[in-house]
Amino acid sequence: MNIFNYIIQLGASVMMPIIFTIIGLCIGMKFGKALKSGLYVGVGFVGLGIVTALLTDNFKDPLQAIENIFSLNLSVFDMGWPAAASVAYNTAVGALIIPICLGINFLMIITKTTRTVNIDLWNYWHFAFIGAVVYFVFDESLLWGYFAAIVCYIITLVMADLTADKFQKYYDLPGISVPQPFCQSFTPFAICIGWLLDRIPGFDKLNIDAEGLKKKFGVLGEPLVLGVIVGMIIAAVAHVGDYKTLGAFKVIKDVLFLGVTMGAVMELIPRITKLFIDGLMPISDKTKEVIAKKFNGKKIHIGMSPALVIGHPTALVCTLFLIPTYIIISVVLPGNQFLPLASLAGLFYLFPIMLPYTKGNVVKTYIIGLVALLLGLWFVTDMAPDFTKAAAAVYAQTQDKAAHVPDGFQAGSMDFASSLIGYVIYALTKYAKYVGMAILTVITVVMMAINRRRIVKNQL
Repeated sequence: MNIFNYIIQLGASVMMPIIFTIIGLCIGMKFGKALKSGLYVGVGFVGLGIVTALLTDNFKDPLQAIENIFSLNLSVFDMGWPAAASVAYNTAVGALIIPICLGINFLMIITKTTRTVNIDLWNYWHFAFIGAVVYFVFDESLLWGYFAAIVCYIITLVMADLTADKFQKYYDLPGISVPQPFCQSFTPFAICIGWLLDRIPGFDKLNIDAEGLKKKFGVLGEPLVLGVIVGMIIAAVAHVGDYKTLGAFKVIKDVLFLGVTMGAVMELIPRITKLFIDGLMPISDKTKEVIAKKFNGKKIHIGMSPALVIGHPTALVCTLFLIPTYIIISVVLPGNQFLPLASLAGLFYLFPIMLPYTKGNVVKTYIIGLVALLLGLWFVTDMAPDFTKAAAAVYAQTQDKAAHVPDGFQAGSMDFASSLIGYVIYALTKYAKYVGMAILTVITVVMMAINRRRIVKNQL
C-alpha cells in the first residue's frame, strides 16, 4: 500500500507518462517516441484539470441559484468524464489497470474466449473508474476494486466480439471491434427496445433524412455553439429576478460570459481528448504490428476507440434532439438529482454500437437513446455519494483540479457513471456484496463460455 500511495501521490499527469513510456519501450518503441507519447498523455491530464476547474468554478453559483428559485434538488454536479478519468487513474486500481487488463486480454486470446485485442488504451479508464469507485465503497479494498474492473473488462471484450460482425458491416470497417464499455452498454437497449418498436405496425416506415437535417442545422450543430446556447440559458434562468437589483448590463454580461465559458468547455474537451489520442496512437500502432506478427493467420478483431465513427449523420442529428430533451427530463424526473452539463459533449458516444442495430433509423435511435439516458440519470444519482467519496480522496492526495467537487454538491458524470454495465457491477457489489460477486462471476464465466463456443465453431 505504501508503494501504491507513493505512485498515486505523483498524480495522473506524472504517473501516466511514466507508465506509457514503459509500455512503449516494452513493445519495442524507441525511447524518444515512447517518452513523447507518455508526455502527451500527461499534458492531457493537466488540460483536463484546467477545463474542469473552468466549469466547476463558474457554474456552481448559477446552479445553486436555479435550485433555490425553482425548489429543485439537483445536488449532483456534472463533473464530466475528466473527473471520472482522474478518479480512475489516480487510485491504486488505476495505477496498474493497463498492464493487468492487457495480461487478461492475452490469456483470453490464448483460451479462445475472445477474438478482440483491445488497443484502445486511453479508454481503459472506464474499467479503472468502476474499479476505483468499488475500491472506495469497500474502504479501499484492492480485491474488490480489481474484481469490479476485471469483470467489466471481460464482459466488454465478449460484447465487442458479439457486436463485431454488425459493426464491421454497417461501417465498412473490417477487422475492427469496439471494446468500450460505455458504448457496449447501449447494445441491450438497442436489441430489446428495437425489437419492441419493430412490433408496432408501420413503425419501420418512420424515419428522418439524417443527412439532410445535418446540413440544415449548419452552425447550430457545432458543439461550441450548442455549449454557448446551453450556458446562456442556464445563466438567464439563474438571474430571474436579478435584473432590477443587479442591473441589465451586469445580467447580460454574466449571461454572455457563462455562454462563452460553456462553449469553451464543449470545444476544449474534444481538443484535449486529441492530445490523449496523439499520445496513444503510436503505442496502438506499434501494438497492432506486434499482434499481426504473433497471431499471423488467425482471425483477430482490433479493438479501437468509438471515436472512429461518431461523425455519422444519424449520431449528430440524434444528439441535437437529445440535448434539450435530456436537460428537461433531468429537471422533472422524480428521484433524479443530476443536471447534465459537461457530459453533453459525450452524447455522441451513445450511438456507435446502437446504429448497426437500428440501421441508422433516426426515430428508433432517438427513442432508444432517450430511454437509456432516462435510466442513466437514476444510475448517476445513486452512484453520486461513492463517486464523491472517491473524487474527494483523489483531490486530497493529488490536488488534481479535475477531481475537485464544488462545495454543496456531489460528483456525477454521464460518462460511464450512467453506463448499464458499470452500474450493474457497482450495484451488485455494493448492495449484494459476496452474493453480488458470485452473480457477477457466474455471468462473466457464462459469457466467456458462450463466446468460446462461437469462436471454436467458426474455426471448424
